[in-house]
Amino acid sequence: MNMDHGKMDHGNMTHDHQEHEHDAQQHKSDEMSHMDMNHDGHKMDHDHMNMDHGSMAGMAGMGGMHMHMNHGDMKKRLWWSLGLLIPLLFVTPFMGVDLPFTLTFPGSNWVTALLATAMYVVGTKPFFSGAKGELQDKKPAMMSLISMGLLVTYWVSMYAFVANTFFGMDTMDYFFEFASLVVIMLLGHVIEMQATMAAGNATSELSKLTPETAHVKHGDSFMDMPASSLKPDMEVQVQAGESFPADGVVLSGSSQVNESLMTGESKPVKKEKDAKVIGGTINDDGTLLVRVTAVGDDSFLGHLKSTLSETEQSSSKAESLANKVAGWLFWVGLVSAVLALVVWTAISGFSQSFNMAVTTLIIACPHALGLAIPLVIQRTKAIAAKDGILIKKHGAVLQAKHLDYVLMDKTGTLTTGQFDVQKIDSKNNDEQNVLAVMAALENQSSHPLAKAIVKKANEEKASSKQAENVQTMKGFGVKGSVDGKEYAIVNGRYLDEQGIDYEKMDADGTVSYLIEGKEVVASIALGDSIKDSAADFVKQLHDRHITPVIVTGDGDQTAAKVAQILNIDEYKANVSPQDKIDIVKQYQQQGKVMMIGDGINDAPALAQADLSVAIGAGTDVAQASADAVLISKSLYKIIDLISLAHNANQKEIQNLWWGAGYNILAIPTAAGVFAGLGIMINPMIGAIVMSLSTLIVAGNAMLLHK
Repeated sequence: MNMDHGKMDHGNMTHDHQEHEHDAQQHKSDEMSHMDMNHDGHKMDHDHMNMDHGSMAGMAGMGGMHMHMNHGDMKKRLWWSLGLLIPLLFVTPFMGVDLPFTLTFPGSNWVTALLATAMYVVGTKPFFSGAKGELQDKKPAMMSLISMGLLVTYWVSMYAFVANTFFGMDTMDYFFEFASLVVIMLLGHVIEMQATMAAGNATSELSKLTPETAHVKHGDSFMDMPASSLKPDMEVQVQAGESFPADGVVLSGSSQVNESLMTGESKPVKKEKDAKVIGGTINDDGTLLVRVTAVGDDSFLGHLKSTLSETEQSSSKAESLANKVAGWLFWVGLVSAVLALVVWTAISGFSQSFNMAVTTLIIACPHALGLAIPLVIQRTKAIAAKDGILIKKHGAVLQAKHLDYVLMDKTGTLTTGQFDVQKIDSKNNDEQNVLAVMAALENQSSHPLAKAIVKKANEEKASSKQAENVQTMKGFGVKGSVDGKEYAIVNGRYLDEQGIDYEKMDADGTVSYLIEGKEVVASIALGDSIKDSAADFVKQLHDRHITPVIVTGDGDQTAAKVAQILNIDEYKANVSPQDKIDIVKQYQQQGKVMMIGDGINDAPALAQADLSVAIGAGTDVAQASADAVLISKSLYKIIDLISLAHNANQKEIQNLWWGAGYNILAIPTAAGVFAGLGIMINPMIGAIVMSLSTLIVAGNAMLLHK
C-alpha cells in the first residue's frame, strides 16, 4: 500500500516511511482528552455498583425503577426470596390443589401466611418503588403491572387466610402465585443487571493502566508515593518499561513511548523535552522526568471513564415494546377487573364478581412477560461468546437485522495492524544473505520496521550475522559493517541525493534499499497486510445488500488500493476522529449503520453508530465504546452476529406474544365477556394459563440459534 512519505525516528536510526493510518496529528492527547464522545445511554458508577433504575426504563421486562439499588442488594433479595419459596412450596396448595408433596398439619396455614409475609417484606420493595415512579410520571409500565399482580395475589390470599382460619370459609388463596411472581421477577431483574455489569468491565480495566506507585521528586532525590496522591505540577520520574502514572509534560530525557493502548498507533512515539505524555502509556527505552499536568477526572483516562459511563447502557426497540405491552396490560387488566366487579355484582352478586375480578388480575400477572426478553438476552450472549463475540449491549445488537451500511477502519480492522516484510528483491537472488545482513544492522532497534525485518530473518532461518560500527544516517537510514563489508539501509531520497542508480521497487508499503558501497544490492517492502478473512467478509456484506465503506486516516492512494483489492466501492480517506463521527452521522441519515474499529480514534464513531463492533486485539477504550467485541480473528464472525441478531429479534417478538398475547382473549374471557356463550375462566384455570405461558417463554428462548 502506498503511503505518503515522512520521517520516523526509531531509537538510533531513522527511515523515511509512509504514514501509518493513525497519524500522530490525529492523536494529540490534548485534543483527545477533550473529545466529545457522547452516546445515548445512562451513567453507571461501577466503583460502587450503584444503578440508577429510573434511567433503566428501557431495560427488558424490568421497566422504570425510580430508586437506587445496587446489584449485590438485588441478589440478596433474590436469594432470600428463593429461600422462602422452597419451604412455602411444601405447605401451600398449587393453584388451589394439594400436590402429593404438600404438607398439611395443624398451623400449616399460619406457616404459609408468615412465609409469604416475609417474602412480601423482602422481595417486593424494588417493584413497588419502581411502580411509584412510573405512576408519578403518569406512565405505568412493567413495574406497575408487576406491583398490581403482587398486591392482588398477596392481599387476596391474606383475605382467604383470615376467612378460612377465623370464619371457617373455603376460600382459594394465591400464595404460590404470589411467591413465584416475586422470585421470577427478581430473577429477570438480576439477569438484566448482571448483563449490564459485565458491560462495565472496561471501565475498571482503564484504572489498571496506571501504576500503583510513582517516583516523585523531593529535592535531589525521588520517593515512591501512591499514584493516586499525585497533584498537578509534581515532578515524577518514569523509567524504561514503566507506565506513566498521570498526564504530563516531559522536562528532560528522551525515549520512545508506546501509546497504542490510547491511540491505536502501532509505532512508538519519540518523546523529548516539552512533549506531552498520557497516563497509562508505556515508556519503552529511556528515563524521563515529567511534570504532572492532569490527574483524576481531569486526566485523559478520567475523560475516558466518563465517556464509558455514558456509553455502556443502551435500550432497544424490543425492550421498549416490552414496557409498552406491560403498560397496555396494566390498563386493560385494571379496567377489565373493575368493570367485571361492577357489572357482575349487579348480575350475580359480589361473591362471583369478586372471583371474576381476581381471575382477571391474576391472568394479567406478567410472569412470562418479565422473562421474555432477559432469557433471550442471556441465550444470545452465550451463543455469541462461543462464536468469538462478546456482546456488551444487547439492545444495540438488535439493530444488526436492519443494517444498511458497515463502516470500517482500515488498520487493525481490515489489515493486521502490524508491519511485515511483504516483498524482497535481491540482485543476486540470495534473499537469505540479504535478510541476514539487514537483520544484523537492525537487530538492536526496538522499532516496528526493524523488528519486522528481524522477525522475517528468524522465520526464514537466515544465518546469524553481527554488525559493527552501526551508525545513524539522520533522515536517511542506518549503516554499519557486516562480515567486513560496508552496508547501509536507506530510503529512496538518499539514493536520489547521492546520484546512485536504482530501480524503484513497485510495491505497496514502506520501501528501503540495501546498498553495498555505492551499489544497490537489494530492496525490501514492509507494510500492513490485509487480513485473510477480509475479502470473504466484504463479499458476505454485498450478498446481504449491505454497503461496506472504508473510513481511514490514511491517504487517498492507500485507501483506494485497499478498497480495490477488497471490491469496496466507497471509501473515506484522511479523516480525523471527529470526521469519523460526522461520516457516521451522514450515513445514518440514509439508513442503519454499523461501525467496526480498533483504536481510540475509532471510539467516538463506535459510540455514534447504531451498532458497533470493536476488534478484540484493539484498545480497551474502543472495546468499551462498542456494543460488541470481536475476540475471534475472523471478520466473518461478524456475519454470524448479524444472523444471530436477526434470530434473537424474532425470538424476543415471539416471547412478547407468548408472554402477553394470550391476554387478548384471556382477560376479557375472565371478565365474563363471553359468559353468554357459556365460556368462563375460574381463578384456578387463570393461574394455570399464567404458569404455562412462563414455561413456553423459557422453552422458546432456549431454541434460539444463530
